[in-house]
Amino acid sequence: MRETLQRICELQPFYSSKNTPEMQERGRLVRHVLAEEIRELGEPLSAALGPFGNDFFVEGSDGIGRKTELAWTRFCSESMSPRPTDGFYVVLHFSTDGSGVNIAVGCSSSKFHNGYSVILPAVELDSRCAWARSIVLEERGSLEPFTDASDFGARAPLPKSFERASALVKKVPYSAIEDAVMERHLVESARMLRAIYAAQRIGRELSPADQAELDILNVTKPTSMIARGQGFGLTAKERKAVELRAMALAGQWLRDNGYNPKDTSATKPYDFEATSGDEKLYVEVKGTTSDVADAIAMTHGEVNLHRNKKGQTALMIVTGIRLQKEPSAPTATGGTLETHVGWDIDAWSLHPTAYRVERSRD
Repeated sequence: MRETLQRICELQPFYSSKNTPEMQERGRLVRHVLAEEIRELGEPLSAALGPFGNDFFVEGSDGIGRKTELAWTRFCSESMSPRPTDGFYVVLHFSTDGSGVNIAVGCSSSKFHNGYSVILPAVELDSRCAWARSIVLEERGSLEPFTDASDFGARAPLPKSFERASALVKKVPYSAIEDAVMERHLVESARMLRAIYAAQRIGRELSPADQAELDILNVTKPTSMIARGQGFGLTAKERKAVELRAMALAGQWLRDNGYNPKDTSATKPYDFEATSGDEKLYVEVKGTTSDVADAIAMTHGEVNLHRNKKGQTALMIVTGIRLQKEPSAPTATGGTLETHVGWDIDAWSLHPTAYRVERSRD
């Protein structure tokens, strides 16, 4: 691998958007030679990816049509990142001046939102990278040695976006490129990627509304490529565990604040009917494994309740519930409760995400 990486670095200063002899050689190296050498490391890299290493996948590209400044070779779980425009992966980028190779844990510049895969503006791409770093820091206690700047010397807009989408970077200078060094850093990057995948798998990246919309998409368009690579997917038992954890926290808050809550979740479009003296409060509880809840999903009946009983309803959102995904009996713990007593639904923005479409009976 050392010879391949150093040769790609040597070719970088000869970059041209045209298919020059130097670019032909670079393309062959990143798309075929280096990709195959990374596949040969499949055993330790798959092991580092843990349960996400079963579909270990490698590919490289030097541009479609015109050659790109930042040719790349990446590896990932194919189901978590079926295309470079989906999900998170480890990618090797080469500094444009040939000074070294950059191993990056990066992400696509698009993300599932409001039923579609949308291109993220710069500020949201930065936020996505920050989220990935927070997951790795939470899991490992440190980002070392992947703390280098995501500055690979790119000038064109698309390669610059590659830099921006690099959440964690370890630059290996040209003179320090050795097989053992590269393997060690690649294994470390795979372990970091595993932590990100695990967080995605329990829905920590998508908002509750996006989680619901992804479920709808899986039902209405099961062959859609959009639904692949989002990482989210809870079983009915896991959803129930999350719901019960949220209900427990909300119920305790109500009791601590002088209310007598009655669980009505099985029969009513609200979860608690809480009384305190003459006051009656209709409480909706939303629990999620997501780290944020800037958008939630509600049924038609729930929306009508909050409009018709305005001033008498409460919205309680529990974010960051941690789920232990045991097949037989998943358990949910933790969570941060956010309460909105006297919630005004019309102060929030409502967007239809699905319709019930019936045939006319005329």
